[in-house]
Amino acid sequence: MKLLVKLGGTLLDAAGSRDCLARQIAAARAVGHEITVVHGGGKQMTRYLAERGIESRFVNGLRVTTPETVDAVLKVFAGTVNHELVASLNRAGALAVGLSGIDALLAEAEQMNPDLGAVGRVIGSNPALLHVLTTNGFLPVVACVAGDRQGHIYNVNADQMAVACAAAFGAELLVFLTDVEGVMDGAKQLRPMLTADESRRLIEDGAATGGMQAKLNAALAALAGGVGQVRIAPGAAANVLDRILAGEQLGTRMVTQ
Repeated sequence: MKLLVKLGGTLLDAAGSRDCLARQIAAARAVGHEITVVHGGGKQMTRYLAERGIESRFVNGLRVTTPETVDAVLKVFAGTVNHELVASLNRAGALAVGLSGIDALLAEAEQMNPDLGAVGRVIGSNPALLHVLTTNGFLPVVACVAGDRQGHIYNVNADQMAVACAAAFGAELLVFLTDVEGVMDGAKQLRPMLTADESRRLIEDGAATGGMQAKLNAALAALAGGVGQVRIAPGAAANVLDRILAGEQLGTRMVTQ
């Protein structure tokens, strides 16, 4: 199966959690799955800036990205977080390759809003590099940094990066491993399966707000882009990726109909 796994930054902050997920991803790659990994790192970024006396400012959940913050984006997302994950994957037996969306215009972006600074909206993805790597036994690990043809660098939402890469890569399955159990309805009950229409209703009814609303919108964009199914699942659950690939109902499975 061709799949894309998106890892939230919270799951990567502790070495134990990072190594556990790396072992599962490497094991899935070893049995023949073609995998691309996309990761965030917002928690690590906030901490890095705070240690340097820089306040993190957000507008509608998006980090205002000043020139000094762009430098931090490269150092944290494409640097420390990316390479710590690559090292964990290599230790688990995968041949991981650290990338960002800047590489070969894997993720091409445009400025979203001048008031946000260098926050980008992904407008295209060139999957050629992903195909070259995965078909030759390598595991691409993509940080949520994008570029454009004029050489600008953008901080992009990791979920949006995952969707763009999954659709361009031709992923049959997009797995969001998060710090929640899955999608909850208005009664705070876990929904094991959702269609696109049901997902939209959860948003319209106000049952899905904030980060979950953003996650559902990303999942809907992935389904519209041709990804067969999307899974939103708890990354801290034991053997989470193994269980999903074995067909176990874990978290929330989203399909078009």
